[in-house]
Amino acid sequence: MSRGFNRVVLIGNVGKDPDIRYTTSGVPVATFALATSEMWKDKDGSPQERTDWHNVVAWRKLAEIIQEIVKKGSRLLVEGKIQTRSYEKNGEKRYVTEIVADNILLLDGRKNLEDVMQETHGTSFGAALGGGNSFSEAPPDEDLPF
Repeated sequence: MSRGFNRVVLIGNVGKDPDIRYTTSGVPVATFALATSEMWKDKDGSPQERTDWHNVVAWRKLAEIIQEIVKKGSRLLVEGKIQTRSYEKNGEKRYVTEIVADNILLLDGRKNLEDVMQETHGTSFGAALGGGNSFSEAPPDEDLPF
């Protein structure tokens, strides 16, 4: 069986302030909606626009950093993987597709993640993330706060 490749890069604006929660074992998780828009002209030359909303999830240290610097309206580049999970509500199985972020770049001119890490934690962003992987993996489903 061949291996697949699951990677997504989005540039968009945050729809509301990120929500941070903690799993039962104390692992922080941040969630927020990111809007991406595309524009084109239809056959008559009239401008058209479509906005898609993406659910973004970040875990551990990245979640804490997001809570510190990301606000409603922030323009971000989000890099991660697409993940679909299921849950049951009122006896009905539901599905949600999310972007599990492992790297976020602030594009709106405010402090970036590297600056915040240096100021508040005395380390670089890359070092805190252990090469980009150690804080991006989600805990088991039974530990999810939602």
